[in-house]
Amino acid sequence: MINVTAAPAIELEHVSCRFIAGDGKATLALQDFSLTVERGKFCAIVGPTGCGKSTTLSLITGLLKPTTGTVKVMGQPVDGIDPRIGFVFQNDAIFPWRNVVDNVSAGPLFRGQKPSRAREMALEWLRRVGLAGFEEHYSHQLSGGMRKRVSLAQTFVNNPEILLMDEPFSALDMQTRTVMQDELLQLWAETGSSVVFVTHDLEEAIALADQVVVLTARPATINKIYDIDLPRPRVMPGVRYEEKFIGYARSIWDDLRAEVKIG
Repeated sequence: MINVTAAPAIELEHVSCRFIAGDGKATLALQDFSLTVERGKFCAIVGPTGCGKSTTLSLITGLLKPTTGTVKVMGQPVDGIDPRIGFVFQNDAIFPWRNVVDNVSAGPLFRGQKPSRAREMALEWLRRVGLAGFEEHYSHQLSGGMRKRVSLAQTFVNNPEILLMDEPFSALDMQTRTVMQDELLQLWAETGSSVVFVTHDLEEAIALADQVVVLTARPATINKIYDIDLPRPRVMPGVRYEEKFIGYARSIWDDLRAEVKIG
């Protein structure tokens, strides 16, 4: 049960983030950026290429510090890496010298679980993501979709309260991507995590999220936030044919197209 009276999962308040290159040239990635993600909600972020979407995730994780403004997780300022946050990258973070079950059990072991318990947790999550029977396989023996399932198991086995995802399905073919979107929604519904999902795929954002955040061209701030009023559970790809979905897609694309032209 989500505590609606608790502080939001994520708060970025008037954040700016500036990078200084080796030649001394400054690049402003984010400017006066404010975003709130409530607990248990699924937030998708879209915007022009290079506008600062991944930078936003790095600020939430503590890998980057804002130049100005504040970033809070569960009501507290971000100060270093927070173990309550799980991250699914665009590229698989699988150790090729370890088999599947050892890859998934690595997180619980690092967090202090006994080896027997860590393996038990890993086996359970491999079952939940549909990889029972592949526990002893290595990454080169798996398809792209199967490797992505391992990545999801690696993240969810640590029971994250916040899940950050940076274009996790972009390298997959359309059929596999659709299956993985369904899997993600099911896992998210079971765990109640708060999700921030970065994607270039506008339809993916609408189909998955409770809210879609459209960023401006760099330096990024928020152009508009759309609350997605589509019933759950949602099933891919059927939701894409609903009239409301098509309306959201047209409106958000109009906003995004204008920003892409600026960028």
